[in-house]
Amino acid sequence: MTFNRDHPPTEATEPSVPGPTSVGVPAAGDYRIDPESSAVAFTTRHLFGLAAVQGSFHLHDGHIHVADPTQESWTRAAISAASVQTGNPNRDASIRSPRLLATADHPDITFTSSRLGQTDGHWVLHGDLSVRGMSRPIQVHIDDVHAGETRIRLHATARVDRHAFGITRYRGLAARHLTLRLDVIADRT
Repeated sequence: MTFNRDHPPTEATEPSVPGPTSVGVPAAGDYRIDPESSAVAFTTRHLFGLAAVQGSFHLHDGHIHVADPTQESWTRAAISAASVQTGNPNRDASIRSPRLLATADHPDITFTSSRLGQTDGHWVLHGDLSVRGMSRPIQVHIDDVHAGETRIRLHATARVDRHAFGITRYRGLAARHLTLRLDVIADRT
């Protein structure tokens, strides 16, 4: 599965994390994530696994530090929890409610990486995802990176277990796991 903003995936099975396509190493330095050009999309299942649900969040802040050596690179990013959009206003309101994301009390979902490593020859950001005031470890698989002189574009994926963050309502009706697809553009500062 690859991320394409105009044609989201519609597979009939539970989403999985795809393998990498191409990864280039950007020039060392600091990059500010461009929220208007970046996207955070997700896929999950509902109705007892019978139907796919696609949605998105608005990424509102982020920073990438590319180090030399590359393994010392890090990133941090924040998305607006209340920005969730699935194309169904009733479902979106339910997701924002205290039963699920509790966006009034927890307006941001954040990711902070602790290290960049390789797993089976693929780059993986290891870090913490914070949802509803709970932080849990997560791996973000970098699928490809396109590096220009002052701009980088990367595609990455991660699998999130909502139960790990205490979001357990609607068991059976809503899937336990979500696949996040990140399309990030960042400019050198």
